[in-house]
Amino acid sequence: MIEELKIKLQEINNLNDLNQLKANYLGKKGLISAKMANMKNLTPEEKKNLGQEVNRLKQEAEALFNEKEKEIHQALVVEQLKKETIDVTMPGYKFNLGTIHPLNQTIIDLENLFVGLGYEIAEGPEIETDEYCFEKLNLPKGHPARDMQDTFYINPELLLRSQTSPVQVRTMLAKEGKPIQIICPGKTYRRDADDATHSHQFMQCEGLVLGKNITMADLKGALLDMAKKILGDDRKIRLRPSYFPFTEPSVEVDVSCVKCGGKGCSMCKNSGWIEILGAGMVNHHVLEMCGYDPNEIQGFAFGVGIERITMLKYGIEDIRNFYSNDLRFLKQFKEAK
Repeated sequence: MIEELKIKLQEINNLNDLNQLKANYLGKKGLISAKMANMKNLTPEEKKNLGQEVNRLKQEAEALFNEKEKEIHQALVVEQLKKETIDVTMPGYKFNLGTIHPLNQTIIDLENLFVGLGYEIAEGPEIETDEYCFEKLNLPKGHPARDMQDTFYINPELLLRSQTSPVQVRTMLAKEGKPIQIICPGKTYRRDADDATHSHQFMQCEGLVLGKNITMADLKGALLDMAKKILGDDRKIRLRPSYFPFTEPSVEVDVSCVKCGGKGCSMCKNSGWIEILGAGMVNHHVLEMCGYDPNEIQGFAFGVGIERITMLKYGIEDIRNFYSNDLRFLKQFKEAK
């Protein structure tokens, strides 16, 4: 039987056939077990001899099967190694490297600047309450200034934030009257028509500084640093009186034209200046609603559109290019700094 098994094993070259043959010999109904069928009819001495014979056959058969199994496994490993052989002389695969989206790059530049100036980065939810987005910013229900920030409502009290100012509110409430120095970058939403300069979704970076003896001079210094960082070291800024419910006094901030340097051109409408953001000193009423004593703590806030300054930096004329996912547009910024 063992000699016959050896011959059959020589013809086996895969595990499935090996397992089938093993079941034929060593299974409960296999050839070796079948030898025990007439055990009850034998004398005690014959039973002893037959039992020893069957155990010997099982041991020899198991050893043969184990050896053949190792042989098949080794053959499979050799075959796999042959298939996985690497030809080091072949050209390597070319991996196309992407680039940081220009809007994200502007945010990174702003974060690097302000963190270096000692600011912290604050974040908040994009789905906000009416209280944090408007009421605590001195924009009660029915205030006409809300029309400029008409957004998308989930219900009368929940909405998509129209500015990142709610992050400032949340930070002020959490700080409980302590000094603050933060920027709040993130996505915002308004019901604007989609055209070359407007989008229903856009990005902002707002800043808030609260402390003792904070003045407009501190605000102008921070904004000048930002303009130089994003738009070039030769940029200048000017502040013009304006109105925002959450700041008093409020200003519009202009930067010297990135195209003509202030001499006057079609981009700046021959004025030499381009408006880039709004800012001002935090309104006393806003401070009081957020737990601050305006007689002890003062501060400034500003908000800049990321798309706005990115378009000026790179000379982009259509805001929709940022969201079209056109690789021809995005690849332009691979080497841009």
